Amino acid sequence: MWAITKASIRGMFRSPSAVVFSFAFPLVFILVFGFIGGRGVSAKIGIDTGSDTLNPVYKALKNSGNIRIANGLSQVEMEDELRKGRLTAIVKIDTVDAVSKYDVHVKTSSASGESAGILFNVLYSGINQLDDVQFPRPSVARVLPEVVPGREYKAIDFILPGQLGFSLLSAAVFGTAFLFFSLRQTLVLKRFFATPVSRMYIILGEAISRLLFQSIGAVIIIGVGYFLFGFTLVNGFMTFLEMWLLCLFGLIIFMGFGFVVSGIAKTESTIPPLANIVTLPQFLLAGTFFSIDVFPAWLQPICRVMPLTYLNDALRKIAFEGLHIWNVWPQLLIMIAWGVVVYGVAIRVFRWE
Repeated sequence: MWAITKASIRGMFRSPSAVVFSFAFPLVFILVFGFIGGRGVSAKIGIDTGSDTLNPVYKALKNSGNIRIANGLSQVEMEDELRKGRLTAIVKIDTVDAVSKYDVHVKTSSASGESAGILFNVLYSGINQLDDVQFPRPSVARVLPEVVPGREYKAIDFILPGQLGFSLLSAAVFGTAFLFFSLRQTLVLKRFFATPVSRMYIILGEAISRLLFQSIGAVIIIGVGYFLFGFTLVNGFMTFLEMWLLCLFGLIIFMGFGFVVSGIAKTESTIPPLANIVTLPQFLLAGTFFSIDVFPAWLQPICRVMPLTYLNDALRKIAFEGLHIWNVWPQLLIMIAWGVVVYGVAIRVFRWE
């Protein structure tokens, strides 16, 4: 069995497709979302060439973290960018001799969308603060803020568990299906039968090799997220260890889909379409990129049937909320139920010859 395991691991490391889909593919998504995740919501504006920029209103806009000022554009270029929706607004601030010292002209377009609301919120907030300084007046109410300890929920805290779960699903389904179909087609399984090696050892050897290979991928993905983008591991190494064990558990469940696909497929060319029937809906609907709560109400029950939904949810609860594996037993029970069903089907359709 260990000889089969070692040979299989060597084969996977020599396979470019296995390395790309297990390591590179999820890492690319994590890097992309990690680099853009901390920017938050903002509005990009242009400042009219005739605007007064030596006033406190302009300084309030410039110092706001939600406003980005486009520099180096002519008036014509700003007008063009505004029509195309690349600028939220063109702002012109005039100094006037009146009670209101400044007139703020805000030119938006129908393409500005929600970012226009952000701009106006920043403007009104900044002007109110300036009013309090220039024209002190009694207030009808006091705001008494109270800050409680909390953790920032970053984009990487949502994205990384989803990408980790999907990499396990795709590797288990595609890898297992192609592997056993190839072993059957090349008569390798038939040759094994001429040796003292039992069928169970063949399956266990290949399964262990895939578990070891994907566990390395999980370590790399979590490590990149933690050290580069501050992925939250509430309980440190213990959280990492529990995530790793949960990944192995999920991989075992997902390998059952691969056995089913390899048993149903008649030719090698039919494996990708059959595997995509399993993986693609879960990639899109199981909370890989965004919460399933954003989907229409009629679609959410379908999302909550998928096993990847529960692996992603359990990973997030362990990583960010600090729960332990025994605390996510509802998700584990649903995944076990999926495993019973899938392996029951696999036993009926899997073919050795």
